[in-house]
Amino acid sequence: MSRLEAKKPTLFISEPLTKDTVSQSLSLLNGILKSCYGPAGRLKQLHNGVGGYVCTTSQSSAIFCRLSVSHPVLRVLMASVQNHISRFSDCGLFTAILCCSMIENFKSLNVAPCTVIKISKHLLSLCMDYLKSEACGCRVSVDFSSLETLLCLVRTVLKSKPACMLNKREVDHLTALILKAFLFTVPCHVETNAVLGKCVIVPVKGRRVVDSTVLPGLLVETPEIQLAKPLTVKRSCSDVIKMALFCVSMSGDLFSPEEGTITVHHGTSLEKSELNRLLNVGKQLVNDEVGLVVCQKVIHPSLKQYLEENHVMAVDRAGLSLMEPLGRMTGSKPIASIHLLSPSCYGSLKDVRIKSFASKRFVHLIPNDAVVFSLILCNRNETAWDELKRACETAEHVLQLTIKEPLALLGGGCTETHLASYIRHKSCSLPTSSFKDLDCSLSQYQLVADGFCRSLESVACSLKHDDGEILTDMVYGHCWFVPSGFSSVSNWSDLVSKCGCGFNGNTENLNWRLLQGQFGPPIIQGCPKEPSGKVADFLTLDCFAAKCSGLQVAVETANLILDLSYVIEDQN
Repeated sequence: MSRLEAKKPTLFISEPLTKDTVSQSLSLLNGILKSCYGPAGRLKQLHNGVGGYVCTTSQSSAIFCRLSVSHPVLRVLMASVQNHISRFSDCGLFTAILCCSMIENFKSLNVAPCTVIKISKHLLSLCMDYLKSEACGCRVSVDFSSLETLLCLVRTVLKSKPACMLNKREVDHLTALILKAFLFTVPCHVETNAVLGKCVIVPVKGRRVVDSTVLPGLLVETPEIQLAKPLTVKRSCSDVIKMALFCVSMSGDLFSPEEGTITVHHGTSLEKSELNRLLNVGKQLVNDEVGLVVCQKVIHPSLKQYLEENHVMAVDRAGLSLMEPLGRMTGSKPIASIHLLSPSCYGSLKDVRIKSFASKRFVHLIPNDAVVFSLILCNRNETAWDELKRACETAEHVLQLTIKEPLALLGGGCTETHLASYIRHKSCSLPTSSFKDLDCSLSQYQLVADGFCRSLESVACSLKHDDGEILTDMVYGHCWFVPSGFSSVSNWSDLVSKCGCGFNGNTENLNWRLLQGQFGPPIIQGCPKEPSGKVADFLTLDCFAAKCSGLQVAVETANLILDLSYVIEDQN
């Protein structure tokens, strides 16, 4: 008992946001995330304190699952952003940077937190109503009969991930490939409850990115298969290949002690008994005209040999991740016991072939109706491939979200600056009754609105990682990047040609102002116009659903953290 420590008292921390440690940690986190943001974002290497795998990335999905924070306030922020990423895959850094900036801006105001929260909720509702209205000037409709906007969406995702180390040719090749793979998964005949197909990413490291390709069906890696050996697979009388899918081990393993005890008669060999049982399963499969057996786990060598002698192809160690797409593609029901084998569990395939990519060998399973596709994804090394895989998964998810809501938002910082311009205009023309409803004064409302707008603009400023200036025009409210090396007294019209999203060119008389980031005098802004003209082929576009969710999560999380009056920690 003498070794037991005395129980420590619970730690109470009042007004956590006023503490220097929280402010410094929040500022540090914001700085790390801002430095990762956009196509020119700086890479981060993440690893644990005892070595092991090193992750080189600038993607939020990789950063947030590996970055550990100790303070409860930061853990709330991290958990909110991770939940957003798990649902939308995209705009994780946008959400986190906006949330951090809002907390920093709002807590510097001489306004009560409860008033800040009420006003910021009102500003959020103004933003959401505007983004969902037909009059929105930073929104683009996505027409699925034309590929331009879809290609822009995918290209934006790929170009914003510098650790993928892609050149323009590789970006264009992968953009077309990802979109092609996605469109293949969209059913031709739309029913009431239409379900998208599935695209499975197959890793091939050490090859050129332009060697990547899309194939119908699934590729199952089989290192032991011989390319020179002719492939003979039994077909049923209807000229299809029957397939049996096992999710149970067929290795002939004996019972483990955890499963209980068994009684064995003298002279009985358990190993032989189990092998005979497996061979009986093999005989039934042959009699049922099965041509292909796929097992999630291991198949006993003797059973494998017996099946191959009877022209039944056996593929084992397929892994758990392929079970669902295999069942979906072939109509097979995974067989969970070798004691109960029903012909109703069998599926069918159109053909089976052998494919070779780099040093890898695959069995290519070709379905009757292609609802599952394989994206053979190549990159030079493991680090770049890991980052590219995450980027491709994000791009696919963005396309899936866009099918549900066929809209996109202008990227390159233009949505953020346009929204800031809109909020500044609205906050100057708000009726007096609104201040009464919010129980605040005009000056309080404008202070919070200015902090809200500066937070949005600080996200746009995060896209610039060198010494160049960042502008916004007073006509459309778009974001413009000035190359480094020019003074702030320069004639801006001579230095910029396209806005951040690529929609507007410098072809008319636009009034400019510098984006001031977090601090500066209040700005009077007219209502930003909607750009006119055709959508360009190489726009920078963001996912509508992901960015709208990110905006909501950022504001709501900032409000939650601002509302914290105590942190209570059990130190035991």
